[in-house]
Amino acid sequence: MTPLDGRCACGALAFRLSRPPLFVHACHCTRCQRETGGAFAHHLMIETAHLHLLQGEPHFARVPTDSGRRHWVVGCAGCQAVVWNAHGSRNPLIVYLRVGTLDAPATWPPRAHIFVRSKPAWMLLDPAVPQFSGAYDARRVWPAESVARHDLAQAARAAGRRAPASTAPVPAPRKRSAPTRTT
Repeated sequence: MTPLDGRCACGALAFRLSRPPLFVHACHCTRCQRETGGAFAHHLMIETAHLHLLQGEPHFARVPTDSGRRHWVVGCAGCQAVVWNAHGSRNPLIVYLRVGTLDAPATWPPRAHIFVRSKPAWMLLDPAVPQFSGAYDARRVWPAESVARHDLAQAARAAGRRAPASTAPVPAPRKRSAPTRTT
């Protein structure tokens, strides 16, 4: 696999994915609409262990959620572009990377649309792509290989290990300093 590279709007924060995404979806919930300023958020899910910073330091901002849980938007301190979301902690098992930050975003169309109950009425969706009124059960919707990768990463984390490395060659990840917390 050719590594997937991306960056923020100004290029100061650059990253590489060392594996293909687990899954790609478009979320039409009102929270994603507010965070993106658009009709939906186009996310790909990737294990945190396969997201490698090439340059820059991410800026974390905690934002409210409808559930009351922690939710971080992560991006560039310079241009303020959001690059990924982190649910639950600043170092979750999986991040929701904004597909538009990839160098080749058109390669990754949504494989599902979620929270379509709150999508704008004017937005027409491809009926061939599964649509869910709310969230979906990843075990039923994701490909079996992605579910297995998620389970492997979860087991590795529970055992105190990093998820197995990809077979794709990537540069060694940069050492990350603790980002400044924004409240």
